[in-house]
Amino acid sequence: MTSSSISDLPTILARAKTCGVEKIIVTGGNLEESRKAVQLVQENSSDAFPRLFATVGVHPTRCNEFEADGRTPDSYFAELLAVCVQGKEEGIVVAIGECGLDYDRLEFCDKETQLKYFEKQFQLAEQTHLPLFLHNRNTGGDFYDLMVKNRSRFSNGVVHSFTGGKDEMFELVKLGLYIGVNGCSLKTQENLDCVKAIPLERLMIETDAPWCDIRSTHAGHSYVETSWQSKKAEKYEPDCLVKGRNEPCTLIQVLEVISRIRSESREDIAANAVLNAERVFFQS
Repeated sequence: MTSSSISDLPTILARAKTCGVEKIIVTGGNLEESRKAVQLVQENSSDAFPRLFATVGVHPTRCNEFEADGRTPDSYFAELLAVCVQGKEEGIVVAIGECGLDYDRLEFCDKETQLKYFEKQFQLAEQTHLPLFLHNRNTGGDFYDLMVKNRSRFSNGVVHSFTGGKDEMFELVKLGLYIGVNGCSLKTQENLDCVKAIPLERLMIETDAPWCDIRSTHAGHSYVETSWQSKKAEKYEPDCLVKGRNEPCTLIQVLEVISRIRSESREDIAANAVLNAERVFFQS
């Protein structure tokens, strides 16, 4: 789940808990968002909600910010590190990210800058001993090459919202990485074929809410069984989802699709996904 100002957050979190969601990781996309993610976790601790955690890092499309607003790259990095260290001590920050490469959106940040500051964030993982929450879009082998080069610098990681092919998936799994699946991973038949092939011991399920819902045009949509009524934001009702806004409760939909296309029980997939998440993010 990404951090933002959401007026109905308690409703969203309570709905997630009724759907069996026990833990949620709030994703940081830059320094400011990482601070807000930590604050959101601090302010929303309740037995009525799933337990919340956060990541700290810089999304590839935001890497220009290392050199913006009068900061030097070193000072920006130092501030990120400080948020990581304090958040880890408080039991809130569980990963570095979202970091990686995105060549589909070079209009936001050029390739050279992305490469430079993705590699810089391995230093965060190295110094904090936290795993990586990774982003990879159409990178032509550059992402894989950097992972190989820096593999000794981090303990563990998940390539989230995976949309690549089977060959790329197997290469990443051989590096000891996990593969995260959400609605964006279930768009095409090729995507579904890849999800079928992910080793169960390397599979994670996620929502990336408020993004990456399973849409009616997605190849995986026909396998969805659970649904909620949705309404436009201006017609908001607490018992309905907001049209076009994904929520953590839809994790059950991702599970349903994966179960159907793999012909494996939801219980087995869910149990393994939980175990994999615990191994990566929640080992003491």
